[in-house]
Amino acid sequence: MHSSNDTIIALTTPQGVSALAVIRLSGPDAIRLTDKLFVGKKLESQASHTAHLGAIAWQNRSIDEVVATVFKEPRSFTKENCVEISCHGSPVIVREIIKLFLQHGARLAEPGEFTKRAFLNGRFDLTQAEAVADLIHAETDNARQAALNQMRGGFSKEIKLLREELIHFASLIELELDFGEEDVEFAGRTDLKNLITKIQTYLTGLISSFEQGNAIKNGIPTVIAGRPNAGKSTLLNALLNEERAIVSDIPGTTRDVIEDEMILDGIAFRFMDTAGLRDTSDTIEAIGVSRTRESMKKAALILYLFDLTATSLQDIATEESELNALGIPYILVGNKMDKASAHLLAEVNRINFVLIAAAQGENLDLLKNAILNKVRINSVKQGDVLVTNLRHFQKLSETQAALNRVVDGLNSGITGDFLAMDIRQSLHHLGEITGEITNEDLLANIFSKFCIGK
Repeated sequence: MHSSNDTIIALTTPQGVSALAVIRLSGPDAIRLTDKLFVGKKLESQASHTAHLGAIAWQNRSIDEVVATVFKEPRSFTKENCVEISCHGSPVIVREIIKLFLQHGARLAEPGEFTKRAFLNGRFDLTQAEAVADLIHAETDNARQAALNQMRGGFSKEIKLLREELIHFASLIELELDFGEEDVEFAGRTDLKNLITKIQTYLTGLISSFEQGNAIKNGIPTVIAGRPNAGKSTLLNALLNEERAIVSDIPGTTRDVIEDEMILDGIAFRFMDTAGLRDTSDTIEAIGVSRTRESMKKAALILYLFDLTATSLQDIATEESELNALGIPYILVGNKMDKASAHLLAEVNRINFVLIAAAQGENLDLLKNAILNKVRINSVKQGDVLVTNLRHFQKLSETQAALNRVVDGLNSGITGDFLAMDIRQSLHHLGEITGEITNEDLLANIFSKFCIGK
């Protein structure tokens, strides 16, 4: 088992050749250890948050000229002594510097260990720690702002205030249990019910924000579906402006889900090209068709393509009926409009189609606008609180369920011991969100998903 007193080290900038690389150390001995290998000023004698030019060397062998920045506890990211070494970005230099520190007592940091130490040392709570990872991986401005809002603690502050109010009532009910034979009531049931209603109203808003928050964080899964040769792969390539999927006149070319992402008006869409929908005796193609249907069930939006040169109004009615049965938002897209009959074009125009010619890139802007109009996501502003994390959503839902039991108990006049049990359960779930109640397995699962240097 690793000790929290170890001095850890990792590269915090991306792997590969670059102008500069930054190597981070954290731990009680981080500054003292760096002094052994740093040729320049004695860093332990320098003020916190100062940078110093020197070299990393050992036994008359200089590895590189560097800048060492000193952060003294508790004024650092981890609230421990930290040093950040800026060196030239050669992988050889980075490897040699890290190897030298390992030989002198440091150890390689585990994924997310710097942020985990910051959490354990009280730098921020668990929701803010998770927001650090979200901020690093943000691909859109909305995702960046949502993560930044959470990292600044708006969400967790509200949760903590609600939890403190609930703890107050829980303690009064627990006190009543100590005086059970005196039949006294320290916690007013009307006041408790009003507090539960207030908390539930706030939780309902947070829970309902998850749909938008999840879409902002992970992108909107958008399935491109239709019969074989409708032009699904051509459309994917046209939207991405690259040859991502194989295009062929042979039906059944696409046999698996091909996925790629693009940003439309600041919103990430995960477009999935799928196998054409038809009955087939080909075993491999049949698996692809099955995966298409599964992807459609999980999609947030379906772009359903029709080949207007080989489609009848009856085909459209039949397939739209199947789409309606799915209950997933969809857009009907008529492809190959440049080759379609004037009669069919006139008919489909009455059915709210988006008409395109994917191979020529015609009307793609109309399709993009239709997609944005179908998926309404408001821009995230500073201070907005959105639930973007599935773990938070689950714990909020569990809290809401426990509070429902409290309300039911109040309405039915159950005894204080049963009320106390449900309130304790509510507090437990709220505490799991911010990390006031946690366990090693939970922390290991969360921080293992971070990059090594964070």
